[in-house]
Amino acid sequence: MGATSGAVWGRAEQQDFRSRVRGTLLGVAVGDALGGPADPLSLEEIRSAYGGEGLLDLAQGHGRRGAVTHHTQLTLFTVDGLIRAQVRRDTGAWHPPTDLHRAYLRWAATQRDWGPDERREDDGWLAREEWLYARRAPTRALLLGFGDTTMGTLESPKNPGELGPEAVARSAPFGLLVGWEPQLVVQLAVECAVQTHGHPVACLSAGAYAVIVHGLARGESLDGAVRRALALLAVRPGHQPVSDALRHALGAVRQGMPTPDRVEELAGDGTADGMLAASVYCALVGEDVRSGLCLAVNQSGPSAAAGALTGGLLGALHGETALPPAWLAELEGRPTILELADDFAMEMTQGPALHGPAHGSPGWLTRYPRA
Repeated sequence: MGATSGAVWGRAEQQDFRSRVRGTLLGVAVGDALGGPADPLSLEEIRSAYGGEGLLDLAQGHGRRGAVTHHTQLTLFTVDGLIRAQVRRDTGAWHPPTDLHRAYLRWAATQRDWGPDERREDDGWLAREEWLYARRAPTRALLLGFGDTTMGTLESPKNPGELGPEAVARSAPFGLLVGWEPQLVVQLAVECAVQTHGHPVACLSAGAYAVIVHGLARGESLDGAVRRALALLAVRPGHQPVSDALRHALGAVRQGMPTPDRVEELAGDGTADGMLAASVYCALVGEDVRSGLCLAVNQSGPSAAAGALTGGLLGALHGETALPPAWLAELEGRPTILELADDFAMEMTQGPALHGPAHGSPGWLTRYPRA
């Protein structure tokens, strides 16, 4: 795997990057929270429950408004794993998929334990956040994939027949590795996706989504980022369904006013490639972040995943200040998300000042242990 760039970051560049990191993580979470209550519902049922125009505001889910699901939980542990991978490089160990797998196992512990275990000194700070110890409808593929300590690999993937969008929905943070070459971003996202979703459609959708976020975080247009993803996918076996889905999304933009029917057509039966296509379409045609997210979640497929994917794209594209403030005000876990986002931005822009083979900030190494 490649390393982050050694380029010097100016203050303006650091501030722009931090805004995009915050925007991406908050966008995933707020889209997830918007779509979560509609997840089990068809479009007809959504309209019956929330009115003729569908779900247009945060609704009650898991006992409150603004509750997130496993998509946000796993996205946060993806960020945690990426920071830990950077810190562990000081030891001479450099295999990010292993560090991500360890992070995902820390998430798996939140799904079976009552709360943080203070005896696990190497957990770091995120795994001690009590609000994360809540089951938010994790799928069977996730629980099986992280149900033991064996890591799925490209040669021996977990759940090789699994087509769901869950691995895609945790992959936005890979795109925030802006100092990496795009093909390495795709590779890392794919290697981490096969830990739970071994089907080529699912893991290549995760790689495509990550590299689209990567382009946006580096200042590209969404259309340009999608076309770069198509070029990178073209050399990978089994890419055709994912490439076709992305091309379908780009073509749908020119087919008139956006409608839920068009989103449902793109989403298909809710597989990873369909949800990727639907989210790209909604991010392209939405008049603003709110309208793009509302378009994404009002359909019969997995609405939380659609919202999370669309929110990640729009947040990376526009930064945190474009997100609906009233929704952010009610978002579960917002202080944690912001803290983690700022830690990630600081690690990626100023990591050498925080730690190295011969030194390390004690506070940082407590938050992100090298072990």
